[in-house]
Amino acid sequence: MVTSTAGPADEDVDGVDLGLFGPSSVTWRVQLEPVLWVAGMRALLLQSLHPRVMRATYQNSALFDPKKAWPRFQRTLGFVGTRTFGTRADVETAAARVRRLHASLRGREPDGTPIALDDPENLLWVHNAEIDSYADVARRAGVIDDDEADAYIAESVRAAEVVGLDPARVPASRAALAAYFDRVRPELRITDEARWGVGGLLTPQPSAPTGIALALSSVAAVSFTTLPRWARRMYSLPGLPTTDLGVTVALRALRNATDRLPDIPAPPEIARARQLVREARAAG
Repeated sequence: MVTSTAGPADEDVDGVDLGLFGPSSVTWRVQLEPVLWVAGMRALLLQSLHPRVMRATYQNSALFDPKKAWPRFQRTLGFVGTRTFGTRADVETAAARVRRLHASLRGREPDGTPIALDDPENLLWVHNAEIDSYADVARRAGVIDDDEADAYIAESVRAAEVVGLDPARVPASRAALAAYFDRVRPELRITDEARWGVGGLLTPQPSAPTGIALALSSVAAVSFTTLPRWARRMYSLPGLPTTDLGVTVALRALRNATDRLPDIPAPPEIARARQLVREARAAG
């Protein structure tokens, strides 16, 4: 069942179920920002550095089949959208489907050792890499400050719970996330599966519309520079502090530019979320 152990969500408005978060949450504000496309790609690049997770994903995921990658990517985006903006009933339905899928999938290490995709450590890595990416890019782009980044991470414990994680094990602050990455870094490295997967991200997807395919490849290239220094070094890229400073400036410029663009057409729940967030800001 969907619960909210990480803190209360907004109350329903006029009988409308606001799901796990709501218009006064940091989560809604962050996830509505177009610049967060960079964070989504950063998450995939970071997740790819975990050998066990990457092997199991590679052996089961359509993301690595050029003909199926775009539809699979759309389904992932759809789940994130439902998890963030959907009603509690919609979140539970989507989460139950994902939990069933994860429970049915298995991978194997080179020595034949089985890998369960729904192993709590594997799920925790995927969650933490995603949330760290969103929080880091949003903070550096000027969407949120340090305290709001902590609030976002704490709110995201609700998202971890719906995929089957024990909320007590999920980092709820920037400091806790940093400690988690310090713990798992000795396990991380580039594998052949990571090279193949990342190479696919940088290549326009033949099944995606031309404009979107080119944009995704460009976003993936930019996303490399937003990775932590230690992760960039694993990808044989410069891990210099000057890179971090330059990328932060670029992210703020990109965020300012996207702020001036009209809203991209979106599903009804996202259009509703945009309006409710605007109203909450005006009232606050």
